[in-house]
Amino acid sequence: MMRDHGGNLDMAVARFGAGSWIDLSTGINPIPYPVPAISSTTWTGLPTQTEIGRLMAAALRCYASEADIAPLPGAQAAIQLLPRLILPGCARVLSPTYNEHAASLAAAGWTVEPVATPEALRGADLAVVVNPNNPDGRTLSLPTLLDLSHDVGLLIVDESFADATPEVSLAPQAGRKNLIILRSFGKFYGLAGLRLGFALGSPEIIASLRELAGPWPVSGPAIEIGTAALSDTNWQEATRARLALEADLLDALALAAGWQCVGGTSLFRLFAVPDAITAQEALARHHIWSRIFPFSRHWIRLGIPGCAPEWTRLAEALKPVSPPRGES
Repeated sequence: MMRDHGGNLDMAVARFGAGSWIDLSTGINPIPYPVPAISSTTWTGLPTQTEIGRLMAAALRCYASEADIAPLPGAQAAIQLLPRLILPGCARVLSPTYNEHAASLAAAGWTVEPVATPEALRGADLAVVVNPNNPDGRTLSLPTLLDLSHDVGLLIVDESFADATPEVSLAPQAGRKNLIILRSFGKFYGLAGLRLGFALGSPEIIASLRELAGPWPVSGPAIEIGTAALSDTNWQEATRARLALEADLLDALALAAGWQCVGGTSLFRLFAVPDAITAQEALARHHIWSRIFPFSRHWIRLGIPGCAPEWTRLAEALKPVSPPRGES
């Protein structure tokens, strides 16, 4: 099964040459959480259960949840491990979406059926909803998700992009027996290289996931930085406000270039263009990398630039992409 991703800057460099690239192909916050000084023992000793416990407590407070929780090396680790927790059967994935869910399920022996509507998920042994969705930002209401959970064997809700809009999160309901919530740390906090994420669920499911992940699934630095960031409500609130404003600014730039916004979150925006490959290559000639999709000739996704010079470069790069006046 095809696995394509953003963040593939090596491909851009190979095709368009080395230089000062702006990578807008991911949905990672370009202004990261300020990493605090790390204690020396964090580097030299194995993480203690006390330290892991502080991280889990900080995450549960941040996500307003009382469920059991498993820290993992990124939400991707949960996506790889969860299909192996139960015997394979019929899995349905609300699509189009992040392709790793279907790929990981298929690799574990599941029969995978992409479906276009939430109603089509019903009756599956395992169902996956990415909420907010990647790449179009679609969200399902909490009542819809809870209702759906009664009609599937196991419902996995991937909330990797929910930190910017916590009101859409189902994490407070994550203790239900057949519901698992996935959370990414690196995207909203801008520290994807730290490799930290969480799975929230019932005691039985989370115990099995911890057993599969093994001891010390996350590093000492990830625990220390994650605990600080997840507890910093002032930074979280300020970042949500900034990202919302910058998402609007990105939409305005794209609209001026003749692009149509068709969705997204405040960490990335999705646009419709006459030809996505042509648009991507036009930006790449300015050393700006974007994200296009094998299932659409027209969709192109951009992350948020990180500083004033990057915004200026993007605005300049979008000018040649604009269609002649009078065309749509």
